[in-house]
Amino acid sequence: MLAQRHQTIYIVCSVAQGSVIGPLLFILCCRSCERCRPHDVTMQSFADDTQLYLHCLRADVAAAATQLKMCIADVSQWMSANRLKLSIDKTELLWAGSRHSVSQFQGHGPAMQLGADTVLPCDHVRLLGVIISADLSLDRHAYAVSATSFYWLRQLRRVRRSLDTESAATLIHAFVTFRVDYCNLLLVGCNKAVTDKLQQVMNAAA
Repeated sequence: MLAQRHQTIYIVCSVAQGSVIGPLLFILCCRSCERCRPHDVTMQSFADDTQLYLHCLRADVAAAATQLKMCIADVSQWMSANRLKLSIDKTELLWAGSRHSVSQFQGHGPAMQLGADTVLPCDHVRLLGVIISADLSLDRHAYAVSATSFYWLRQLRRVRRSLDTESAATLIHAFVTFRVDYCNLLLVGCNKAVTDKLQQVMNAAA
């Protein structure tokens, strides 16, 4: 049976979803975004995420929020010109600092108005899989890793009798210990309560 030939459609912009060169071309495209430099805002881009950083004193939070708002407005304008869209629903705002500085805020800090949408500040964000709280502690991250790890340990315990030692060790490394090892350099200097949670996971997995 001869294959039927369909009409050829030429793509003159963007990249087909699922293409292996999609992320690479996306990063190259985002390199042309220089809208953050005039606002003294640091930008870090990933394949599907862009993060903006700004340092200020606690007394200058309102001015920093306006500065960040202007930067995001310029980025949004650049994205529209390049057939992209700023996702307000996925935009997160975190005012981070010492525990004393964060406690001086009303709530979690000032919100940011982006057009008709308001971005409310949150008390934690997930950065490359690591949960960072507003006070720059890793308590919430340790709790999340511990809860997920113990969940998988309970699942593996149900089938432990059907597994040999090597297979059980492989599954524990795949589902449990890699979560504890991931970005564990950030745990240097953490208080004992954080490391004890993760140590309990390792003891249970042993």
